[in-house]
Amino acid sequence: MSSSEVAELQRRIAELESLLLQAQKLTTVGELASSITHEFNNVLTTVINYARLGLRNSDQASRDKAFEKILAAGQRASRITTGLLSYARRGTTRREATDLAVLTRDVLVLVEKELEQARVRLELKLPEQPVCSEINAGQLQQVLLNLVVNARQAMPQGGTLTLVLAAEPKRGVLMLQVQDTGTGIAPEHLSKLFQPFFTTKRAEGNGQGGNGLGLSMCREVVEAHRGRIVCQSELGKGTRFTIELPLADPHAAQVAISPATAVLQKRARGSVQRAG
Repeated sequence: MSSSEVAELQRRIAELESLLLQAQKLTTVGELASSITHEFNNVLTTVINYARLGLRNSDQASRDKAFEKILAAGQRASRITTGLLSYARRGTTRREATDLAVLTRDVLVLVEKELEQARVRLELKLPEQPVCSEINAGQLQQVLLNLVVNARQAMPQGGTLTLVLAAEPKRGVLMLQVQDTGTGIAPEHLSKLFQPFFTTKRAEGNGQGGNGLGLSMCREVVEAHRGRIVCQSELGKGTRFTIELPLADPHAAQVAISPATAVLQKRARGSVQRAG
């Protein structure tokens, strides 16, 4: 086989791997669709009920409460759709300083209903101050969502999922941990965990999981960001994945302002102008 033929085969393999990973991403979106639809129904119920409250009551306090609840429900719906679209689209290779706490919360919006249905209790240990790294947000979303879904699958009887984010300035890295109290991984499997197509589980009835590409993709993405991912596990007690990424200046991160915050800021500016 000539060198040009080898190069063409390598190109095709890389292209097929990319398509396979995209297909895996869309499979996850399909799996999330049911719980997200249920959550949207809850949002609509909130909007309808508080709209009725506002119509029934003429006093300002009741109407203000109704407007605030409707605004919060609309903001939640916006976060769900934005997160889902951001995750589903192929995206670009652009990287920018991103607060990993914000990214973590955006991912959890997509899966919190699924976790609740699986009787998985969520513990978040996220700092109040931004902890940033220069990343491709879409790719890191896929990594984190993969780890969270794996953790949920490892706890068929329910359990606790803990996410920890911390900065380690002396080492110049941030640390993001995903820990479950599930079945654990056998010691002989740990060294093979990040190999392509290696898996210890079967696909679920909905087709999610079991192709052995998820963790391989996670390592590839993390290492492409000059980071590392490691796994610690004990049978019968659970598993912890730790991601380390280079720290970035938090002042360089773009800060998204929620619709509710924008409204409050507008009201505050109006109050200041009237007071002046």
